[in-house]
Amino acid sequence: MRKFEDSYRHKGLRKKLVDIVREKGIRDEKILDAINKIPRHFFLDSAFDEIAYEDKAFPITADQTISQPYTVAYQTQLLEVKPFMRVLEIGTGSAYQASVLAELGAQVFTIERQKKLFDQNKGFEYLRRYPNIKFFYGDGFEGLPTYGPFDRVIITAAAPIVPPKLVEQMKVGGLMVIPVDAGEIQVMKRITKLEGGETKTEVFDNFSFVPMLQGKNE
Repeated sequence: MRKFEDSYRHKGLRKKLVDIVREKGIRDEKILDAINKIPRHFFLDSAFDEIAYEDKAFPITADQTISQPYTVAYQTQLLEVKPFMRVLEIGTGSAYQASVLAELGAQVFTIERQKKLFDQNKGFEYLRRYPNIKFFYGDGFEGLPTYGPFDRVIITAAAPIVPPKLVEQMKVGGLMVIPVDAGEIQVMKRITKLEGGETKTEVFDNFSFVPMLQGKNE
């Protein structure tokens, strides 16, 4: 069993990481504070301990990745989360993004299609500090209709399209942040749900995510 330790050195590296993310344009101090609080090295294999606070994506279980901290902060900033908002996350992955949302006071409903990752997160002791995160094993394209509607939706994988079922599960006035494109590079979009089910789309920067796939993977 891996023993987790958050040393003064780790905390110092986190402060440097926060400075880097701030310099790249993240202005929301609550998000920066969340990144400063969360021990990212806990979410990675111990082999990555020395480099866990570099502003980079790293591999995790099931050929997935833990997103670059700047990308996590960027998506979260676009999401405009406020305490007690119901947030649907598609692609739990390492649960680092879910933890950032939980630190901001959101009620997080997160779906993972990789059974191995889902099981790993259920047994990850650090995550017990966030009773406001609920974990689900399922198909992200289907969402969680029985738990909606949601104030916010965040997709942490490259979606070929904006999934219509997820738009249906948003409240009017709700926001979705989603990287869209089936190629190697995706465009970050923010979708606002309007009255009558119409949507407004804003286009932001380019990113690169692992693909969003349909179904579940045992």
